[in-house]
Amino acid sequence: MHLGADAAGSLTPALRELPARADVLLLAGDLTRHGTVDEARVVAAEFGDVGVPVVAVLGNHDHHSDAQDEIATLLDDHGITVLEGSAATVTVREHTIGVAGTKGFGGGFAGKCASVFGERQMREFASHTVELAQSLRTALAGLRTDVTVALTHYSPVSDTLHGEPREIYPFLGSYLLGEAIDDCGADLAVHGHAHAGYERGTTPGGIRVRNVAAPVIRTAFAVYDLRPACD
Repeated sequence: MHLGADAAGSLTPALRELPARADVLLLAGDLTRHGTVDEARVVAAEFGDVGVPVVAVLGNHDHHSDAQDEIATLLDDHGITVLEGSAATVTVREHTIGVAGTKGFGGGFAGKCASVFGERQMREFASHTVELAQSLRTALAGLRTDVTVALTHYSPVSDTLHGEPREIYPFLGSYLLGEAIDDCGADLAVHGHAHAGYERGTTPGGIRVRNVAAPVIRTAFAVYDLRPACD
């Protein structure tokens, strides 16, 4: 979304329709342009009272000014649950929806990926991905809900990156996120970040993946029906 001060109120007309169309809203990161607290206030005003529970992860833009902790606290104070290696449960009528989330990180995909080897900087880069993928795995494993969703900013699969230059795939996601999702199971995986990517993909284990970056879905929100998993 990359909301800034000039975007205040821009999504309000579309979000008025949300309660009639969806039971929960997931935000897949890059909520702000430059990761400032002032921009986060715009996000809080936009999504803090939309009539359904809102669960989010932060993205790389939200980390740019090193104010990610303040941003997460501000959003939480406005009723927006921010996940990082954690999970939330939402009750929808007689069913429960569990959302496990992390920002995730890059590193690439099987056969063409970074490894925890070599220079300190490379080891730190690859280790950060390993750490966040493990946090997603732990959060997913702890859920006992009717429906489970994995929410990340970086992509867990390369399917939804088609349209992006292949040279930047290692900076758009990591197969380790997909492995965590497949190992623990989920009904849906949702991510952002890949602006020129493709909406639909699957993990190697067959779990649905959806890229909800705004330039991809080209609307204020996309609706995914998970009711069959509840029946």
